[in-house]
Amino acid sequence: TRSLSITSADQPMVEKAQGDKVTLPCTFVLSEEDEGPLDIEWVLIPADSQKNDQIIIMYSVDRIYNNLYAPLSGRMQFTNPDPRSGDGSLDILNLKAADTGTYQCKVKKAPGVKSHKIQLTVLVKPARTKCSVEGSQEIGKDVTLKCASQDGSPLLSYDWKRVSGRQELPATSVLNRNTGELLLKNASEDYSGIYHCVASNRVGTDECSVHLNVTPPINTAGIIVGAIIGTLLGLSILVSLVFCCCKKHREKKYEKEVHHDIREDVPPPKSRSSTARSYIGSNRSSLGSMSPSNMEGYTKTPYSQVPSEDFERPPGQNATFAPSKVAAPNLSRMGAVPVMIPAQSKDGSIV
Repeated sequence: TRSLSITSADQPMVEKAQGDKVTLPCTFVLSEEDEGPLDIEWVLIPADSQKNDQIIIMYSVDRIYNNLYAPLSGRMQFTNPDPRSGDGSLDILNLKAADTGTYQCKVKKAPGVKSHKIQLTVLVKPARTKCSVEGSQEIGKDVTLKCASQDGSPLLSYDWKRVSGRQELPATSVLNRNTGELLLKNASEDYSGIYHCVASNRVGTDECSVHLNVTPPINTAGIIVGAIIGTLLGLSILVSLVFCCCKKHREKKYEKEVHHDIREDVPPPKSRSSTARSYIGSNRSSLGSMSPSNMEGYTKTPYSQVPSEDFERPPGQNATFAPSKVAAPNLSRMGAVPVMIPAQSKDGSIV
């Protein structure tokens, strides 16, 4: 008894890159004995055997059902719009890493039933590959060039090449293709140049470059001494500026205090004219009370000199003046009656 058979080539494993399109083949041939309705199912078999199979798309009773599995909704379809022609292959668009799994095509037309499994692996191309330099780029030092892809399915392989100057890698270089590290031992100035790294796996490649500049050793001692001297010089300048500012501020403050701070307990200085008028006025008041009995002593009082500022004394102290000859005062202006006062000459006679 003949029955339907699947005629697709035996292809148990398929590898594709993320974002690509894949066609999972499933062609079949019906026999004359297969008289029941045609059913075609694509099932995703989970890696965990404890989970049930998931129907993702099916053709039954002349109708296609393609919304049975949400993660693939809108990204899968039958390759032939009419699977009754004998082609039940499945197209999956815009592949994702999560699409990796085992897919089974099951064709049923009673009494015949056949199935076919395919292992799909979605690989991620290397992407966002970065190159860097690790270590001191000085003559005689060991330098490591690093290359790593942030995205990409294993197994990734790395390869370095020199694209400037001498094309070949230095003789002392050691390459690790699995980690992407290129070790350059005892570097010299000849090692300087641009280095190029290529990261690759079975579905794609990605590249990056780095510039290596090997220079003579830096005089760290001189740099440290220079930094110390510069720091001390800067501090000395700063201290000088602060000192000058403080001194200027104190001077201004002192001038302001002297200008505005007037002491109330110190009287203002007396001028010469005011001192003289005070002295003369006091003597004039004395003349108003003169009598014949006290005129004799009055005539001995000097009027020829006016006290100067040299004779001024602070309040509370009595001033003493030396006697001197003075002109007789005008008694008529002082309101007194002139009186003749006998005077005694040097020889003792009365004048």
